Amino acid sequence: MACHDSPGAAIARPQHWLILASVLATLVLGGCTSASRSTSDSFRLLLQRDVQATPAQVAANRFPQVQLSAPDLSAVMVLGAIDGAQQTWFAGSLAVFQLDDTGLLRGTSGLGRSYQTRIVGASPFSRLLSLGAPVTVSREYDWVPAYALGVKVTGTLSRAGSESVEILGRKVTLLRFEETLSGGLTARNVYWADPSTGFILKSRQYLAPHYAVDMVQLKPYRKAQD
Repeated sequence: MACHDSPGAAIARPQHWLILASVLATLVLGGCTSASRSTSDSFRLLLQRDVQATPAQVAANRFPQVQLSAPDLSAVMVLGAIDGAQQTWFAGSLAVFQLDDTGLLRGTSGLGRSYQTRIVGASPFSRLLSLGAPVTVSREYDWVPAYALGVKVTGTLSRAGSESVEILGRKVTLLRFEETLSGGLTARNVYWADPSTGFILKSRQYLAPHYAVDMVQLKPYRKAQD
């Protein structure tokens, strides 16, 4: 039976073998689905601890792609849907992540948890290039199954100079920004942005205590021009 192409692949860490086995059994019994190709690719790569995309693999996939590493998941995500400024990205069939159009992480669901964050008031991430002095970012977080909703966190966002970053084997010079989080979450987010657009190409963003998400934009989504 021929399977339809499906974007992306995700590699779970060892604690998710039972989940993966269940998914595999479903695929065997149910035949091909829109997610079966990416899931099958995941099983072929299970001996690897982390997914690392190559330039050839990225070029061969027509969808926008993001390299992701989190405590419970390593994946090459693909863009699945756009609703205004919100983008929905799929890490295979295991998890979903939401980003906005600046490259900022809004949340994730799947694998038995749901973490969400939102900025209260105006977001300085839409004007990163004009950022001079440090600015305050008011945030709220929801953490399930911890039953913590509306957790208030204050971020202090500051510019930290330029830095050379490697993406798909190519060195690029990006602007580095750091956001120190305090209140209901103590951590530090780091962002590397395109110096010409302010778009976040690489980042480490915390969605919950001890849950940092590292992301690299391999093939960023570009809005079609009129």
